[in-house]
Amino acid sequence: MDRRRFLTYAATVAASAAVGSSVAQATGTYPFDVVHQRAVLAGLRAPLRIAWLTDLHHGEFVRTASGRAWVDAALREAPDLVLLGGDLVDQTPGADADEELFAELARLRAPLGVWAVPGNHDHARFGGVRPYVGLLQGAGIEVLVNRGVGVRDDLHVAGLDDFRNGRPDLSGALRDRPATGATLLLSHNPDALPEVPVDVGLTLSGHTHGGQVVLPGVGALYTSSQYGNRFLAGWVEGPARGYVSRGLGVTSLPLRINCPAELTVLDLDPG
Repeated sequence: MDRRRFLTYAATVAASAAVGSSVAQATGTYPFDVVHQRAVLAGLRAPLRIAWLTDLHHGEFVRTASGRAWVDAALREAPDLVLLGGDLVDQTPGADADEELFAELARLRAPLGVWAVPGNHDHARFGGVRPYVGLLQGAGIEVLVNRGVGVRDDLHVAGLDDFRNGRPDLSGALRDRPATGATLLLSHNPDALPEVPVDVGLTLSGHTHGGQVVLPGVGALYTSSQYGNRFLAGWVEGPARGYVSRGLGVTSLPLRINCPAELTVLDLDPG
């Protein structure tokens, strides 16, 4: 059963899961948390602050005003590096043109740049990765599709194509990483984690939405991961270390229950 069908069923049987934008607002769909995390990243020689934004899902239930608020919040954190984790648009178009979202994303600035990877919804909306790459490049954002780049003399950032709808090539993404320094991998879907070498210091993912609907005593109803709750949210191991964001937007239903939206700020220290 896909996410839409499962969540629709759950909304029918759970009294708290009423449908509609006004009810969604009351249940915490559009407010978001700025979540601060701190960790050591082996190979770094200086501290690093990252703003990690993923799963915006601009489209059927998410409008440009939300994107504007997320960009404003990220800029207030003064990150060294901004990373976008895919599913920036939803596979179902909405009332606002995609160009409005990309105009907001163009305001993102950081000394080490703004970098992105594609997600399954980006592939589905645009019929492949190329139009997505073009829109982001027009906004001054580079997309890492099975490649990596050195953003600082002690930091290499690599990005995978989407695990589900793309053609991920992990060896290609990591091919150019140097022998010294830290490596940071972006993978929209955390299901790539079991294949990631343990010497990759940190993999950042989204995709699961933290379940989006989490019921007391039951847990997340649906994770969109082949590993169930293993990579649901937060710090995970695959055995390589990863962090999975709950994401910012919603899909399938305008609904979040006990699973607030998340803009992640990671302060990484040398180790």
